[in-house]
Amino acid sequence: MKVDKRKVHASVKDEQLIQKRRAEMIKGAVHLFKQKGFHRTTTREIAKAAGFSIGTLYEYIRTKEDVLYLVCDSIYDEVKGRLQQIDLEAGTLASLKLGIGYYFKVVDDMQDEVLVMYQETKSLPKDALPYVLKKEMDMVGMFERLIHRCIENGELHLGGQQLHMLAQNIFVQGQMWAFRRWALQKNFTIEEYINLQTELLFSGIDGYKA
Repeated sequence: MKVDKRKVHASVKDEQLIQKRRAEMIKGAVHLFKQKGFHRTTTREIAKAAGFSIGTLYEYIRTKEDVLYLVCDSIYDEVKGRLQQIDLEAGTLASLKLGIGYYFKVVDDMQDEVLVMYQETKSLPKDALPYVLKKEMDMVGMFERLIHRCIENGELHLGGQQLHMLAQNIFVQGQMWAFRRWALQKNFTIEEYINLQTELLFSGIDGYKA
């Protein structure tokens, strides 16, 4: 089923300015949502954290839920942009490992956004939630595509269910860097985490080879 992108209203017409102001808004909102929670944060506080007035804020959004939606959308756009830097059709283990590394580094760069997204997604309006969930599945789908091309190229030997589970595992293990950072980041750098998780993932894959 096709799920359309939710339009966030802006009275300003300058697209570059919209992107700039919304990026400032996201940065301020993420800090507040993490600190106080979505429901206890006011739009006035978001405007102040972003560095402009409440009147200016409402030139770029209509509701506080719009800000949360933009936070979620920014994460997915960043992951998609990074993964598109590699050849999704290469069908090599090297390209798959590169994709894993790019994704994990996005999570590292956007740790607070990832945490806020999962803590507060339930607060999204009903018309926004299906789109956000679909974008998450689209990201998993990018890893499924990378893995599938490796299978077609003879680099991996996996069945359909194993392919889907591996893609889900990659996705969740990337997010674990944000969820469990209080423990993981005492013992690992992001590079060490990427290398170890990739090694463990591929050790599991080797067990399924014919």
